[in-house]
Amino acid sequence: MGRGDLTNAEWERLRPLLPEGGQQGGRWNDHRRTINGVLYRARTGLPWRDLPERFGPWITVYKRHRRWSADGTWQRLLTAIQAERDAEGEVDWDISVDSTTVRAHQHAAGAPRNPAACPRAARPAKGGRGRDKPGRSGAGRAGRPAGGGGQAGECLGRSRGGFTTKIHLSADGRCRALSLVLTPGQYGDSPQLERVLRAVRVPRLGPGRPRTRPDSVAADKAYSSRANRVYLRRRKIRHTIPEPRDQRANRRRRGSAGGRPTGFDADRYKARNVVERAINRLKNFRAVATRYDKRAYIFLGTVTLATLVIWLRT
Repeated sequence: MGRGDLTNAEWERLRPLLPEGGQQGGRWNDHRRTINGVLYRARTGLPWRDLPERFGPWITVYKRHRRWSADGTWQRLLTAIQAERDAEGEVDWDISVDSTTVRAHQHAAGAPRNPAACPRAARPAKGGRGRDKPGRSGAGRAGRPAGGGGQAGECLGRSRGGFTTKIHLSADGRCRALSLVLTPGQYGDSPQLERVLRAVRVPRLGPGRPRTRPDSVAADKAYSSRANRVYLRRRKIRHTIPEPRDQRANRRRRGSAGGRPTGFDADRYKARNVVERAINRLKNFRAVATRYDKRAYIFLGTVTLATLVIWLRT
């Protein structure tokens, strides 16, 4: 076992959740070796073709990661681990929300502009080479998901940091991401709060609906807006968001029409640093700290895999 590979305990937690091979496409290559190859690339950020030989053919590792990013296998594994930890009472539902900007490498540019019009599964194979075999398993039939194309469609944009992608996330009280959303780098934080909170969905191992509502939400002043506060009140979520000076002055200037002062719990706000620490943990993975993937769904799969490893090791 190499440094950064799955330990025996981590593998035993993941093994029952992985898709089975066989059927029309033949057997999968060893799941553990392939996942360790994807982890090695996520941790080091090296090009796929430079993967060490101990992980097997690089194209096998890359295609497994691409396929599982497309069909949601990484997300299902993360959701299953979150559900187990929630059933054990190890999830702190006083969550915090924030975002981080990721610099995109020049190799992240150049994705097809309209992949939805010509999905991979619908294009005729040229000599049968370099194509995924359909029907490997129920979780392996995905080609390229619909959407994407162009910089905005692939969550690439221009901001003060240059060519960037932004990761919006919510984190529980133990510095682990609960939900992830990608946008181009120039997108603001406030309009994405509702998307981030709607992405929080932790199933229950027993009967009952998945848990989607946290006990409380803390966020910085970038998320302060009337629309966000109305949304949180409608869902009966306690929140701590400081009011910027200009918004406070505008409310006072309007008098009774400006509404009541916003509540603010200074002690609760001190714990908002958990989301900053969650971001630091994610950026320990070099393929997350710098985006090398052309397609947004593959980069989201890389970020989801890093989050999964953090949940396994925390």
